[in-house]
Amino acid sequence: MNYVFGPVPSRRLGQSLGIDTIPLKTCNWNCVYCQLGRTRPLTNERREYVPCRDILIELEQALRIHHAGEIDWVTFVGSGEPTLHNGLGWLIRQVKRLTELPVAVITNGALLYQPEVRTELSAADAVLPSLDAGTPDLYRKINRPWPKLTFQRLVDGLGVFRREFTGKLWVEVMLIKDVNDTETALKELSSVVDRIRPDQVHLSLPTRPPAESWVQPAQEEGLQRARAILGQLARVLVPPQAKSEFIETEDLEATLLSIITRHPMPEADLMAGLPAWQPEQVKAALTRLEVRGRAQRVKRFGTWFWSVAKAFYAKDGLPVSH
Repeated sequence: MNYVFGPVPSRRLGQSLGIDTIPLKTCNWNCVYCQLGRTRPLTNERREYVPCRDILIELEQALRIHHAGEIDWVTFVGSGEPTLHNGLGWLIRQVKRLTELPVAVITNGALLYQPEVRTELSAADAVLPSLDAGTPDLYRKINRPWPKLTFQRLVDGLGVFRREFTGKLWVEVMLIKDVNDTETALKELSSVVDRIRPDQVHLSLPTRPPAESWVQPAQEEGLQRARAILGQLARVLVPPQAKSEFIETEDLEATLLSIITRHPMPEADLMAGLPAWQPEQVKAALTRLEVRGRAQRVKRFGTWFWSVAKAFYAKDGLPVSH
């Protein structure tokens, strides 16, 4: 399948059946921590990037082949920003027509200031927007947005959506060492969170290869500081185990590409997640993909990760270019 994947274990949503509505990497942010690499170029155009009917056909197939209890959530999570797809609202409502499973949308939240986007997301059961900073300067440093997507628009959009939305609003914070895990940054963030009033605040660390080589996950001290300052709403997300991560097909190379397009990861984790294949078969398939220019290795945190070749990861000293 091209657009529907999993179910995969999610730190937030149990066994999640993913729907990817956006080609890699179509986004209006260029986050320093993004596991899919830099956004080149930034885009803020809403349109039908992938035919809605094609997505729906794959979804119907996926729901038929999985038994009761194998899926906890159906989740819209793009290889970029899913709200850039202008058919997202229609797709959410089609999912609700096909299944009683709850629907989640993982988004950067940057377009929630637009009434039509809020309306489209209103049918979801949970929306998980990003909020990594409490000031405009830090927002620009971490998320590097499309110029017109200001911090004020982000915060205002989240606030209005909170008042209108009857589902769960779970704000996500990616904690970066010495950037947004300091006492000052966290207090500024807490002030914004208090205004938005989400149901939960999910604290994550960049454990997969970030776009920028200088990005490091917050240490335990920073994580505990975030929990203390953000209070009872804060939840620390623990990465799921890789051993049950993947749904296997007869085509090993296609399976690997489907995985690393959305979740770059170390070779050992790929081997552990594909027990039907021998480790040497997985290694050989990855090598073939690399030779053909379809996969690449990128080094982060002292570890080599496999990703798709078209994802762009900065090397030390390489400037940002949109």
